Amino acid sequence: MFDLNLLGGYLVLAVVGICVCVGYVIKTSFSFIENKYIPCIMALLGCALNIWIAGYVSPEVILGGLISGLASTGLHQSFKNLIEK
Repeated sequence: MFDLNLLGGYLVLAVVGICVCVGYVIKTSFSFIENKYIPCIMALLGCALNIWIAGYVSPEVILGGLISGLASTGLHQSFKNLIEK
């Protein structure tokens, strides 16, 4: 069985934080963007940010960006559920 904790080593907190903020702005300010597209946008933004931070492109940098961007959507949903319940 695959251990998802292994992927935690690829999280980049700065990328997660930026993606959470950008995702929140998209969700609350741009009604023409459907919610189903926000994870894709955050994954791409996460990749771009992580490549910029690292200064080079490698599979690990891309994976770190993808995981960090997608983690931001999960973090937003967890925080939202915590506040609402």
